Amino acid sequence: KATVSVLNCAMSIYEAPSVAAGRAATDGVYGSVRYLSAQTESSLFRNGKVYTARDKDGSDNIFVGCDYAPREMLIRNARLLPPEKAPTLHANGFALCEQPLIEGVDFLKHHEVVRKYYPTCAEVVRRATGATVVAPFDHNVRSATGSESKKRIAGGQQVQGAAHIVHGDYTLTSAAQRVIDLTNPPKVNDTLRSVLGDKPLLDRAQVERVMKTGRWGIVNVWRNIVDEPVLVNPLAMCDSTTVAKEDLVTFEIHYADRIGENYFAKHRKEHTWWHFPRLQKHEALLLKTWDSAGRLARTNGAESDPAAGSGEPCSFSFHSAFVDPTTPKDAPDRWSCEVRCVVLFDDSCSAKM
Repeated sequence: KATVSVLNCAMSIYEAPSVAAGRAATDGVYGSVRYLSAQTESSLFRNGKVYTARDKDGSDNIFVGCDYAPREMLIRNARLLPPEKAPTLHANGFALCEQPLIEGVDFLKHHEVVRKYYPTCAEVVRRATGATVVAPFDHNVRSATGSESKKRIAGGQQVQGAAHIVHGDYTLTSAAQRVIDLTNPPKVNDTLRSVLGDKPLLDRAQVERVMKTGRWGIVNVWRNIVDEPVLVNPLAMCDSTTVAKEDLVTFEIHYADRIGENYFAKHRKEHTWWHFPRLQKHEALLLKTWDSAGRLARTNGAESDPAAGSGEPCSFSFHSAFVDPTTPKDAPDRWSCEVRCVVLFDDSCSAKM
């Protein structure tokens, strides 16, 4: 059994790191993001050294092996870029789309989100990626105040806090496993269990065929869900062309009925961070959380995704909530929702991600 150390685990990833007074920047802001320490062992696959136990409400109870190392980083303003230089899902792993929020969705009611909002997420992802199949399968509503007050979503889990840790939602192992899991009847922690019953979300034969000869991935739709723009705990994205495989650390998530995985990250000076200040609810931020066509994915971790200018798609993009020291102290709390969507491509479609 692997020996694990419990380091800095009294602090949750949902607690914002402290930050000094912000330095001025003409093209962004210097904000604090939380990495793992340089001493943490890099890992592409599960080794039992860095993990959490997650309960049925989606809350993490313990953090083992998490030696946090907050860093002040220049987080550039992506809104200042001309359209031809804007970040893309294909190259950088994230993109901003205009899509007004559908009226009449109460995000604190599980069934309304699944039945009313999920179809709009499928639409924006299909338009952005060109995928043959887009299947939303999971979501989180996040708010620091909602989490602190243990606000519960009717028919669903508790509201979660903003994740103050540099992370990717899937790994070389967990991305494929999550898609395969969706060809089985939903399990106890699955968001769609109350909707699908014992019916799988995805067709097993189609998924097996695409995984053998085609392309597949997972894309998140991240959105502000209140009238006020996002000022507190804004989201930052790391340009995937600046990440190396040595930066990755497998973070295990122990559920009651399965083990999931994220990638956490160690700092690298080449990392380039971006954000879209004051995100509003008519904007959908798309995050590529896995792409089987990325070089890291294609080579099963033997090679990193290439640097900028290669023309190749990236495998995924790191992201994190960050502390913006220029945020007014009386700014309203962030309320956001992210919906995760499986995307499948057949041979006849032209992938755009």
